Formats: sequence, structure tokens, C-alpha cells
Amino acid sequence: METIQTHAAGPQGELPLSDTMLREWSSGDLFGLTQNAGMGWSPQELLGPQYLILSTQGGVRAPDGTPIALGYHTGHWEVGLLVQAAAREIKSLGGVPFAGHVSDPCDGRTQGTVGMFDSLPYRNDAAVVLRRLIRSLPQRQGIVGVATCDKGLPAMMLALAGTSQFPSVIVPGGVTLPPSEGEDAGKVQTIGARYVQGEMSLHDAAVAGCAACATPGGGCQFLGTAATSQVIAEALGMALPHSALAPSGQPIWLDLATRSARAVHQLATRKLALKDILTEKSLHNAMVVHAACGGSTNLLLHVPAIAHAAGLRRPTSADWSDINRRVPRFVSVLPNGPVAHPTVRMFLAGGVPEIMLHLRNLKLLELDALTVTGHTWGDVLDWWERSSRRQMVRQVLQERDRVQPDDVIIPPAEAKHRGLTSTVCFPHGNICPEGSVIKATSIDPVVVDADGVYRKTGPARVFTSERDAIKAVKGQTPQPIKPGDILVLIGRGPMGSGMEETYQITSALKFLKWGREVAVVTDARFSGVSTGACIGHVGPEALAGGPIGKVQDGDIIQIIVDRNNLEGTVNWIGDGVNTYTPEQGALVLAARLPRADLFPDKDLPADTRLWAALQRVGGGTWGGCVYDVDKIIATLAAGEAALAKP
Repeated sequence: METIQTHAAGPQGELPLSDTMLREWSSGDLFGLTQNAGMGWSPQELLGPQYLILSTQGGVRAPDGTPIALGYHTGHWEVGLLVQAAAREIKSLGGVPFAGHVSDPCDGRTQGTVGMFDSLPYRNDAAVVLRRLIRSLPQRQGIVGVATCDKGLPAMMLALAGTSQFPSVIVPGGVTLPPSEGEDAGKVQTIGARYVQGEMSLHDAAVAGCAACATPGGGCQFLGTAATSQVIAEALGMALPHSALAPSGQPIWLDLATRSARAVHQLATRKLALKDILTEKSLHNAMVVHAACGGSTNLLLHVPAIAHAAGLRRPTSADWSDINRRVPRFVSVLPNGPVAHPTVRMFLAGGVPEIMLHLRNLKLLELDALTVTGHTWGDVLDWWERSSRRQMVRQVLQERDRVQPDDVIIPPAEAKHRGLTSTVCFPHGNICPEGSVIKATSIDPVVVDADGVYRKTGPARVFTSERDAIKAVKGQTPQPIKPGDILVLIGRGPMGSGMEETYQITSALKFLKWGREVAVVTDARFSGVSTGACIGHVGPEALAGGPIGKVQDGDIIQIIVDRNNLEGTVNWIGDGVNTYTPEQGALVLAARLPRADLFPDKDLPADTRLWAALQRVGGGTWGGCVYDVDKIIATLAAGEAALAKP
């Protein structure tokens, strides 16, 4: 009791006030100075320009890095170190750094659980909170956004794009290293399915599961949604050149935060804002880089959302299709390969600037698009081509891993010779009249015909629950999934499950010996590391009246995907007795009633139901799952008017 204080002396000194400040400043601005002094900032340094550092930090680390309280994932575990480095640099430049954070969930941790129902909706929620934090620091001069993973980084990009009148820089949180011996973080997520199917022992599963995240920070080692989002942030010009996919925790990674703080200060000095960087040209460059590296299809949701937040035209599926037809894929990394290089090797091979050097040679870039360096991509690539940094990282890759950089980021002509094909295809058909998406490059070449076309006709195995579907894949049901089946998972779009990822299904099929003989068709979405003949984003979703919600067990589905021309169809062509043309099949499906077991998931949170309704008015999944405020208000007004009529 004797140690309890009831008052204290308070900070010593004086606030640097002036007559003008007391007459003209708001009480909030004046009280902010008092609070700053109360937190221990020197009164003499209070009037420097204020910069806000936002991050997705999670967990609590001791000064030596040991865990006090765990985070949800490695991707937000170390980012506090980046915040500290950026803050120190801002202070050294005479600024006053502020920091806040909005942590993020882990899609890997929530796979196959009800936590996945909050995954995609979380992105919008986090972006809203981040924007509110930005607006709640009235005197901010610029923003640094530190983020790493699947939803936190897209949310950070949405937040900064929505406040693009300020100078802003993204600091990607980098990647965790793969184990020297063992499985990567994508493959290791299939240990349950492989153990049940007798393809690995209990001991091997335990060892692999322990070792996969070889370092304690950064996103996963494959080019999934987290890594692709880092690449896109850089290609948009929002992050410093050669910042995506840096090895988390290492000096080259930490230096990025210091240089990013310097960059935002320079942007403010030059009166350049993010709106000068985020343009139609930068969106084009990001989509071109996405195609070249074979990135996650989840960016088809995030890039349109970033465009919408920035007040730009949202790219459509036709825009994505056009770019993927024109842009070759020439990056060989996990999960699509053909060689399973981890993403840190992509960074060491030169990362985004190296990819863009090749794209410049192919005349596919908008070289006058600005970056957060204040220079155009044309100038940046001229620097990169002759830079000592480029020589250094490529030399490290050769000496440490005995890997040639040009075997990771492959010259496009050589990549074509090695059989690399373009990335994304958008099949249509009587099951998906509004379209669907498949990462065509990820289909196992063994099941692709000699002409480059994947053709599959087989019986539908229909599930309205991912839990039931994975049991059938594992062989834990009376009628397990078998080679030749087409697994149809319905009612898992935004209205049914928040458009959950279904990676536990697609990854199991990738790593089971017979999985290549099974296709997946769903109104859900896929993890960025999913591979195989997996067709998602089927529209309309089942609960919105889509034909996919009328498919029954035993119906015959025909899938055709041309990997060369990026064209495809998904059609219902029979009921197991009668065979129809796709046109006839459309009429038969139209006459059917939806399945009697088609309902939103019983565990779907009310928060997610609200998100699903709002994003549907804003353009739905093909529009980026955004909140289009004008359309939402107009829809509510129309509804109120209709209800008011007698």
C-alpha cells in the first residue's frame, strides 16, 4: 500500500506555445501537445511534422524476441521491429512519429474452421478502422503502413488508397525462411489428409509440422495471397523498389523500414501524395506483374477494391483476361513452379524490379508511372539494372543456395521453352453464367492433353459444407471422393460462408497421389497457394439463385480449359441418364428448383451476413467485395420508399 501514488510532479519544462497557437489552434491540437509531453516526448521537439506509422502487429515479444503472448501468425509477429526502425528515422529527420496497429487473422490458422467466415469480411473492417485512425491524427503529414499477410496487407493498401491525399509508403513485412530440411508451410497444411490416407507416418507428420516455419516472422514461403499482395504493393508503386519478399528479421529487411520512412518524408517535402502514384497506369503495371509471376487469384478481389478506394475504375474480369493473354508467366516459385523455389529466392533473384526489367523489354509496362521514390518506373529500372544491390542479392542466391537467378526469374523466351503457361482463365458456362476463375497454370500437366487443353467430364459429388467435403476427400465417409469425381462445393460464397477459402480441400488433392484426377467447382474462393483443376468464384453464387445451387449428386459436369488461349467452359451436360448439349443443359437447370439443403451456414456470424449484403450491392465478388456507399444508400432509400407504399 505504501507504494501507491495518488499524484505525480508531471513533465518538466514548457510547451512550445505561441500567441498565435493559443488564439487559433483547436483545443484538440493544444491538448495533443499535452498528451505528447505526458507520454515522455521532449517538449522542445513537439512541433515537428507528425507522421503516422500503422501496422498489423500481433502478439507480445520480449526485448530478446522470445514470446510473451503469441500472435495469430508469423506474418505480424516481427513487424513491430519495422515500426521502431521507421520511427527512429522519422525522429532523426525532425519529425514526430506516432504508431498504431490493427492486427490481422491468419487464413492458415482458420482453414476448415468457422474462423474462415470472418476472413474476407475482415479486410473491409480493418481498412475502415485504419482509415479512422489516419483521420484521428489531425496533423499527420504522411503515413507509413507496415503489413505482411493475406488480409492485413490488402486492408492497409485499401486504407492508404482511401486517404490518398497524403504521402504514404507501404513496408511489406517480408517472408519466413523455409527449413533447411522439411516441408514448406503450404505442403505442411496437408499432413492430416496424407496421414489419414496412409501416405505419411504419425512421426513424419509431427516433425514436418514442427519445422515448416523456420524463422519466427514474415509471410509464408510460397507465392500465395500474402506474398502476392507484397508484390502487388511494390508493382503499384506504393512500396520501395525491391522491398517485397525480403527475409524477415534480417538487416536487409529492417533497412527497408528506415528507407521507407525517409521516402515518406521526401514525398511530403516534394508535396507528392499517394494519389500521384496510384493511377490507371500503376494498376496496369500491377496486373501485368501479377500475370508474369503467376500470383494468387485472391488479388482479383483485392486489386479492384484498391482501385475503388482510390477513385479509379475497377478492372473487370475482361481486363484481367486480356492481360493474362498478353503477358507470359516466367517466374518459377512455390506453389506453381515448375521448380518449387521459396519466395525468398524470388527476392534474391531480383524480385519485382527484375520481373519488370523483362516486362520492359516486352514493352508491357507503363514506364512513366511514379513510385514512392518520387521517380518513375523507367528511372527505377535504369537504376536497378546497374545497381550494386542487384549484383549482391543475385550473388547471394548463387553462393548460398547454388541456384542461378535466371532459373527463378526466367527470361521469358526460355520460360516458354520450359513449358510455363499464362496464369488466370475465366471459364463461363451454364453452371457459371457470370463467370468463374481458375489458375490455369496450376493444373497438373499430367492431366492436360498434348494440345494444352484440360478436358474433364465426370460425375458431380455435391457438398454444401466444407467439413463434409474434406471428410470425403480423407475417405472418412461411406462414399469417399475417388479419382474421376468432380467435387462441387456450393453455398460457400459471400452469402453462405463469407466466401471462405477452401485450401484444406485443394491442398489435400494436390498432395494425395490420386488428387490430380479430381476437379473442384465452387462458389467459394481458394487460398493463393491452391493448385490443381480448381474452379472458384462461380457466379452467381448458389444462394443468389445461381445454377450451381441446383446441381445434384451424379449429374455429369464437363470442364474444358485451354491453357494456351486462356479460354474455358464449365457446363452441366447430363443427369446420369440423359445427355444434353450445354444449351439444353441450361434450360434443364433453369427448370429445376434449388437444392433443399441449400442454406447459409448455421454458424455464419451476423457481422458477415451484413458484409455479404453490403458488398453484393457494391458489385459483388467481381467488383472486389467493396462498400460502394452511394449505391448502398440509394438501395436503402429505394427499399424504404417501397416499404412506405400502401
